[in-house]
Amino acid sequence: MSDLLPLFPLPNVVLFPNVFLPLHIFEPRYREMVADALSGDRLIGMVLLKPGWERDYEGRPPVYPIGCSGVITHAERVPDGRYNIVLRGVERFRIVDEDHTRSYRRAVVDRIGEEQPNADDRAAVVRQRARLETMLARTSDRASHAGAHAVDEASAASLKIPSTMADDDLINGLAQYLDLDPIEKQALLEQRSLRARAESLVELLEMKLLMARVPRMPGVAH
Repeated sequence: MSDLLPLFPLPNVVLFPNVFLPLHIFEPRYREMVADALSGDRLIGMVLLKPGWERDYEGRPPVYPIGCSGVITHAERVPDGRYNIVLRGVERFRIVDEDHTRSYRRAVVDRIGEEQPNADDRAAVVRQRARLETMLARTSDRASHAGAHAVDEASAASLKIPSTMADDDLINGLAQYLDLDPIEKQALLEQRSLRARAESLVELLEMKLLMARVPRMPGVAH
């Protein structure tokens, strides 16, 4: 990463390492950000806005301190100056300080590497992967037969998970693309290791599936 990483704060997007993210860039300050990134190392830091961001969106509303950098792998500039880009997640970072000399936000960041797994960690990830695949298969079956809604079952039904997909790509991809609350995705991003992220994702999905099976009481929101 460069000394100052451009920040792209959004209220509903969390990027994970080695996962692709298409974005449409239309605000003038972020058009400038993309143009600057394309002329440099092509890196952008995705960060999640904290609740209450609406009061100061045009300014510098608070963001969660941990984000994920992404490299621009594809960029298309349309005639009116907007951009369509694709990011590939690179690595997690923690914001140390912010620079406000540009129209967009930039930050001094510390890289956060994934903890290196030992044999027990790798075995645990394999077990959690099997549980995830089983849950998604069951969810897909229910969605196709009953049209029910649990953990974004329409999306789950369309997931075709190749057996050759690496464990980290599968777990990070599910964490990014399943229909989870942004804060839930942020909590997954902040997990210290792939094993911890996999275990947390399984627990989260099991809870959502359980809640989806609880009968709704009149006047009580789930």
